[in-house]
Amino acid sequence: MLTWMSTLPPLTFTCVNMIARLFNAEIGENENAVGTGTVGSSEAIMLAGLAFKKNWQNKRKAQGKPYHKPNIVTGANVQVCWEKFAMYFDVELRKVEVREGYYVMDPNKAVEMVDENTICVAAILGSTYNGEFEDVKLLNHLLLQQNNKNGWETPIHVDAASGGFVAPFLYPELEWDFRLPLVKSINVSGHKYGLVYAGIGWVIWRTKQDLPQELIFHINYLGAEQPTFTLNFSKGSSQIVAQYYQLIRLGREGYQRVMEKCKENAMVVKQGLEKTGCFNILSKDNGVPMVAFSLKDRSRHGGDEFKISNMLHHHHGWVVPAYPMPSGAEHITVLRVVARAEFSREMAEKLVLDMKNVLHELGKIDPASKVTKINKEIAQRKIIVPKSNQNHKVLAG
Repeated sequence: MLTWMSTLPPLTFTCVNMIARLFNAEIGENENAVGTGTVGSSEAIMLAGLAFKKNWQNKRKAQGKPYHKPNIVTGANVQVCWEKFAMYFDVELRKVEVREGYYVMDPNKAVEMVDENTICVAAILGSTYNGEFEDVKLLNHLLLQQNNKNGWETPIHVDAASGGFVAPFLYPELEWDFRLPLVKSINVSGHKYGLVYAGIGWVIWRTKQDLPQELIFHINYLGAEQPTFTLNFSKGSSQIVAQYYQLIRLGREGYQRVMEKCKENAMVVKQGLEKTGCFNILSKDNGVPMVAFSLKDRSRHGGDEFKISNMLHHHHGWVVPAYPMPSGAEHITVLRVVARAEFSREMAEKLVLDMKNVLHELGKIDPASKVTKINKEIAQRKIIVPKSNQNHKVLAG
């Protein structure tokens, strides 16, 4: 049993165990998982990165080798918190550029960037840009081969901020977690598909050995000895209570039903956008329940994705962000719709109708053949929108 975890606050301790088992951590029935609650996935990534850096430095020191130039390999599609970690803690960030038609990290190119100073390769389960899952299983296979060839021990971290509460329920057979031997830590955001309000993240380590003990501080001035491994000390517990409540209230079957409904509503949006004939869909059906799309033709009436985003916001109350793809495909601009639990079927259909109206205003669809039908649909259909979403419908996750 990993006894140092036994003094964690009970709800945090329980949530860590439940999430670790969800990610197929190798722990026995009477053993405790290694992990902690954080302020979002940003802090979780900082902590995981520090653990990798310290483990790598300790090994290099023991071998009598230089330990001053660590690096991390990621895709160019990583969230900005990875750049913050690299800058704050003096680690070189090596990015694999994406390319048109392939908007996530290529495992083959990632492994080519790895050297003896690489503290980990970071894979993303649910890219911010298009919701796609990176191929962690292939990355694990290629990295095992390289490690065996060179005598290295380069590990993998999985940034599952968006997909960690999606994949186990929609794609249980997908191997991306602790079933793969090189995956040493995983972070997930409870405030995305974990169904908790903003401010909670989690980081889980495979074993006790993957979290260096010198990074854990023990305090005894709060009534009992207590370990702490976080960047900030004082924070509220309401999100942890909410996470615990959702985990025991919904359980596996409940989370599965919620995620299936999210995916169904994302497909409603996708199919509606495809029928307009105006968009290329850049997201994948198997990924985070979201739709990323770009215009096929920007030339008509000077419309572009940013203008569509602005019109949806100011004319119809939707927040649908527009942004360029990362390095390697920055000439492509996309719009993103995230189907979360509060995004209903009625709202999905309403968004498609509003999008068609915007396209009509931009002259991108034929008013004679399509807009008459749109107006008729609006007149005949009673759209039900929850009161909390009547004034402002926030879609961005």
